[in-house]
Amino acid sequence: LASSCFTLLLSAAAAHSLHGRAVGPANAHLAHRITLCAAATEPAAAPPLVNDLMLRAARGQDVETVPVWLFRQAGRHLPEYTAYKAATGRNFLELLQHPADVAEVTLQPVRRYPLDAAILFSDILVVAEAFGLAVEMPGGKGIVVPEPLTSPADFSRLALPHSPDAASALVESRLPHVLEAVRLIRRDLAGRVPLIGFSAAPWTLFYYMVGGSSKKNQEEGERWLSDEPEASRRLLESLRLVVIEYLSMQVEAGAQLLQVFEAMGGFISPESFEEHALPHMRAIAAELKSRHPHVPLMVFPRGASYALDSLKDAGYDVLTLDETVPRPEARALLPDVCLQGNFDPKLLVDSSPEAVRAAAVEMLDALGPQQLIANLCEGLSGKEDPALVTVFIDAIHQYKVK
Repeated sequence: LASSCFTLLLSAAAAHSLHGRAVGPANAHLAHRITLCAAATEPAAAPPLVNDLMLRAARGQDVETVPVWLFRQAGRHLPEYTAYKAATGRNFLELLQHPADVAEVTLQPVRRYPLDAAILFSDILVVAEAFGLAVEMPGGKGIVVPEPLTSPADFSRLALPHSPDAASALVESRLPHVLEAVRLIRRDLAGRVPLIGFSAAPWTLFYYMVGGSSKKNQEEGERWLSDEPEASRRLLESLRLVVIEYLSMQVEAGAQLLQVFEAMGGFISPESFEEHALPHMRAIAAELKSRHPHVPLMVFPRGASYALDSLKDAGYDVLTLDETVPRPEARALLPDVCLQGNFDPKLLVDSSPEAVRAAAVEMLDALGPQQLIANLCEGLSGKEDPALVTVFIDAIHQYKVK
């Protein structure tokens, strides 16, 4: 396989973080070299999957162990991620442009923890970037769109595909590095666990594209729906087309499950969600199921748990619970579908191992153990203790499945 490589000189401490090997006092002054290789354009055929717990749970099949993965499992809570960023000299957004970097960071949590899936290291706003909007990540403010759309006149700044072919061309021309990363990750996973691809749902992307931030201008999305109905319809339809092609191409590149994030479900009224968000989520599920019937679809309508039953009817295989959903009620209302969630990641910051184990067992008693994928109610913040994350994952796997 053809590839291009470059070598980095690391301190002993950074090499330890990257490779997990101890560095003794006698050689602590030494530097270490690592070689990073760009993704091969045509990876070898993927080996058979060794751990299929996630796939079986998602399909409603019995499992002998509850599968677990974590929202934002790759990235800033891991010391090896911090070391890798320092070694490459790249920030978060810069890493996303390089398939070899994306593959390395995707694999880091799978090396450290006994997780049952890897998820592509990326960001939901790469789709907004593909449309033509700049995305930034100023320190302490999260990811933002610094110049959001202020009126339909701003559509002149965007690529707005209006057909599947045009949407496919947009993904191929502006997100090829993501698809190359998926191919590389599948090769490097070597069948250890399945790979999850993902995208934000159209409403969430729309929210950021017109509001710019999760923390400011939180009413802009609803204002657009009310004041600019035709322009809103046009943008949401274009987003739907691109999300479908983006997710479908991730499957073609090697993703074995798909996760759709409606992360901004809490910033739209139930009435508007029914009219403007849900139809696109239904269309996404229908088209992906038509193209890839054996690939499980997972969905997370954070802040819009009232839509879970409708999303089940739409064809999503796995429904994610946020922190607002009472667990016994969720299982009673949704008895015949795989649920996902909903552990509180705050417990992974500075609580005790005993508290983490007890909370994990409480969650599994209420929701599991069958037709369940253990996960969080929101993504890791970066403050979590990897030792407590290990305790949580081990507690899930040690739970007795009857």
